[in-house]
Amino acid sequence: MSAAMPMPPQAHPGWPRALAALALLLAALLWLYRDTALGMVGIWLRSETFTHAFTVPPISLWLIWRRRAQLAQLAPRPVPWLLLPMAAVALAWLMGHLVAVNAVTQFALVTLLVLSVPAVLGWQVAGAIRFPLLFLYFAVPFGEFLMPQLMDWTADFTVWALQRSGIPVLRDGLQFTIPTGHWSVEAACSGIRYLMASLMVGVLFAYLNYSSMLRRWVFVGVSILVPILANWVRAYLIVLVGHLSGNELATGADHLVYGWVFFGVVILLMLAVGAMWSQPEAELAAEAPAAGRPGRAAALAPLSAAVLALGVLALPHGLLARVGSMARPMLSNLDAVGTPAAGWSLAAQPPADWRHAYLNPTQRLERNYARGEQRVGLQMAYYAAETSDSKLVSSSNALVQGRLGPWALVGQDRREMQLPDRSLTWRTAELRSGNADAKDSSATRLVVWRAYWINGVLTTASDFQAKALLALNQLLGRGGDGAVLMLYAVKAGPGQAEAVLEAFAREHLSALDEQLRRARDAAP
Repeated sequence: MSAAMPMPPQAHPGWPRALAALALLLAALLWLYRDTALGMVGIWLRSETFTHAFTVPPISLWLIWRRRAQLAQLAPRPVPWLLLPMAAVALAWLMGHLVAVNAVTQFALVTLLVLSVPAVLGWQVAGAIRFPLLFLYFAVPFGEFLMPQLMDWTADFTVWALQRSGIPVLRDGLQFTIPTGHWSVEAACSGIRYLMASLMVGVLFAYLNYSSMLRRWVFVGVSILVPILANWVRAYLIVLVGHLSGNELATGADHLVYGWVFFGVVILLMLAVGAMWSQPEAELAAEAPAAGRPGRAAALAPLSAAVLALGVLALPHGLLARVGSMARPMLSNLDAVGTPAAGWSLAAQPPADWRHAYLNPTQRLERNYARGEQRVGLQMAYYAAETSDSKLVSSSNALVQGRLGPWALVGQDRREMQLPDRSLTWRTAELRSGNADAKDSSATRLVVWRAYWINGVLTTASDFQAKALLALNQLLGRGGDGAVLMLYAVKAGPGQAEAVLEAFAREHLSALDEQLRRARDAAP
């Protein structure tokens, strides 16, 4: 007599309606926020740094599919109070949209997707698939703000390693010169691409291969550290190979190919070592809940939660329609802006042949001043509103036009200036003629000071504060316009340009503030 085979547990009967409600909510969410979603996909397509994000949604769905037997036994129970944090996230999306901050809108979109699951299906279901849900955050193209620091570290290590190899190096910012040529650390040398891909792979590997939280976190830390160290070694080896080969090897596009091959080998070695301590997670045995068909109220609950959540998601778009209907200001009579103070006069020629690389401003202003031997240039880029291709605060805006431009950025800092009515922080930078190398002492150098002018006040040098002020002003009906003001002078000696700029700023800022306010208020 044979033993009876155990019957598979029956799925909870509330799932068909619950899944339909969730599908309705997610489809409506992606439709309402389609510009943000399509913007993310556009970045995946054009940026090699985030190409790996295409794999995130299918991986997340596969991880959820692996839990289907366990999920089928759970009872979908909506969590209505989650509508409150969803409303807060939707408001954050609105703020980010008003000032065109992609990172804010994209993180908000993914957060709304994640919160939709417990809002409709409940905490128990969301807890069973919390890792696949959180894994969706790797779809956000975020992390490029690390690039300047990674470039600095790469330059530091490369110069140090070359010196330890007996090769003399003369460094100037991110550029350095060795006997066989001139090198510079560019964006592709930062290693951000390797870091983003390694972190995603490392997190997924740790989840699938370890059950110990300690081992998981250690491996994630290794997946962050290894690509950074590997990129340093890669940069050093490229310069060394170029030096030893008389710049015949590893000096063109081929060094990027060598970089990916090197990175691939390093990641494979990292995963092979990590697999030696593998702890595959045991299959989860789900206990079947008490049998029974849900009542009418229980069956309608997920649909009701989805409808209420949809109402919350639509609120920011109503506010956005109101804000979008407001007129965008323009500056009127710019000829009256930037008149020289006593002792200064307008000059026909600028201190140097330099122009900022802020993209698509609504209006521009350029003035050149002279007092005796002192020369100061003023440039302003005014933006009537923040849009995707024309915004005051953007990573695309810069002082110089890339490595092939006529000027190179040498260093940046900040400088506090005490005015009669307030303290003002300038963002300072030093530029050098782009066609000169670090050895050329005759190269022209500029000192540039920058600050933002928002809602009629020259107020901050902080990108974050500027974005927050622009969003707040729009919500309060004050408009979302702003400008960046740049003062610059030729560096003739230590501290000389800074002294000239500070004297100029003290004598002109109050009048410049007032002239800009009048130009803004006089606009139709």
